[in-house]
Amino acid sequence: MEVLIQPLQRVIDVEPGANLLDALRNAQVPMSYSCMAGRCGTCRCRVVEGDVLDSGGTQQNPLDGRDSYVLACQTFLTEPCTIEIPEPDEIVVHPARIIKASVQAIETLTHDIKRVVLKPAKPLEFSPGQYAQLQFTPEHIRPYSMAGLTDDACLEFHVRVVPGGRVSGYIANDLKVGDAVRVSGPLGSAYLRTKHDGPVLCVAGGTGLAPILSILRGALALGMTNPVHFYFGVRSPRDVYGLDWLTEIERRHPAFKLHIVVTSGGDPREQRCGLVTEMIEQDLGSLEGWRAYLCGSPPMVEAATVLARQKGIDPARIYADAFYTQPN
Repeated sequence: MEVLIQPLQRVIDVEPGANLLDALRNAQVPMSYSCMAGRCGTCRCRVVEGDVLDSGGTQQNPLDGRDSYVLACQTFLTEPCTIEIPEPDEIVVHPARIIKASVQAIETLTHDIKRVVLKPAKPLEFSPGQYAQLQFTPEHIRPYSMAGLTDDACLEFHVRVVPGGRVSGYIANDLKVGDAVRVSGPLGSAYLRTKHDGPVLCVAGGTGLAPILSILRGALALGMTNPVHFYFGVRSPRDVYGLDWLTEIERRHPAFKLHIVVTSGGDPREQRCGLVTEMIEQDLGSLEGWRAYLCGSPPMVEAATVLARQKGIDPARIYADAFYTQPN
């Protein structure tokens, strides 16, 4: 049975019922993967033509119902089909691991955001922009994005304390320096693409700053000089944080432009007032050839995704990480 792999335009022969990720690896087709269990999203690809058996549940792009996305590790090939894989020259393979860590520090960043620093017993290899599952107790488990880099001595996370939130409340009120934490990962496909040398749009809302910081820090560490417009949106001036980190990035990266946007109550001398999408619409024309990293609440990420597509960014070059609220 033949399967066409795009954009390589390569045909591979597979046995009916074969797992897609196994087939790609056996044929030495470059493909990102991590957990191989349908959790991390790293091996996401698109079914262009034909039908497959998706044991993980076909993912429909909410912005284009015609696109069927699947996870290669959870997909089985039952008939000839065409599969589009993402960016064969930007492959990352970080085998998912579970490591032990201890709490090194807990700091208050704003009235409702905590910075949690963990000291891992062993290094955790990840790409800038990815996240991990943190288990504080058997009943307190949540995914949070790394704000640093894989070579850092510690792992840094930003946690918004949600009213009534079981896990964030535990972090704010009960977690102590020295406590043990189990870290599982890395997870996520919204990681830094290092071979792109064109302009970049970054958008973060609230603690979406954490993965964007990781991406920006990673770009600096690699000597990338891409022009970057970063729009950081928050509800009010008291929600702004991380300015020292962002100022340092601005100092080291001459092509980096920071836009602080508050929904209401901002001082025009210090912030812009409105929505990040309104500011992007005002500031930027065509974004053809750009890439976008979007992190934060689902409504913001979806609105920014729609705008990025309207302004010409290839949908395959929009890397989004929406922070969905999980049930208690």
